[in-house]
Amino acid sequence: MMKLTRAILAIGVAGAAALACAQGATNGVDNRTPGEDKAINLCSTCHGPRGISVSPEFPILAAQRPGYIVAQIEAFQAHTREERAAHDIMYGIAGNLDVAMIKSLAQYYASQPPAPGRPGNPALIATGKAFFEKGVPERGIPPCASCHGADATGLADFPRLAGQHARYVSRQIEYIQQVVRKAPVMHGIVKDLTATEIEAIAAYVQSL
Repeated sequence: MMKLTRAILAIGVAGAAALACAQGATNGVDNRTPGEDKAINLCSTCHGPRGISVSPEFPILAAQRPGYIVAQIEAFQAHTREERAAHDIMYGIAGNLDVAMIKSLAQYYASQPPAPGRPGNPALIATGKAFFEKGVPERGIPPCASCHGADATGLADFPRLAGQHARYVSRQIEYIQQVVRKAPVMHGIVKDLTATEIEAIAAYVQSL
């Protein structure tokens, strides 16, 4: 009788362990939000695991402001961003996203750890820092920090720039200057920036 009882107990313990493992595996999948699933299985191809892209052709999305991500996906859907990467890649992808998925993706990326800053030319970074923090009042150019935050992590729906690829930042400023990317407020601020100033700002924010 004792042996039978022990056998039953052993079977019960094994069964409970198996059930716990199965539930754990299921919960691991079920705990993924739709945005996380989409980010891992589709968006990571360009934007990298957890939103940190390797190629500067594609922006880092980790720790980005959620409102900004939503606004940019909506811009792709409305075709108000006209750079080549937008119409070659993002128009088709964004066109298949509904409101709930866009919000879920934005929340997922906003919750990811940010990319670390990368060093660069010290003199160029120092120039960019001064421009970012002070602007050029005599030319009517406000400090970048007034919208993007003192540490470039973004404010409200203004984007995080800290840790972003310098090449990507430079290119986006140029697109805004050329009105390839429609951003009326930013166009008024950056339209007269020189190539050297753009390079310095981009180097600085990448270093943060």
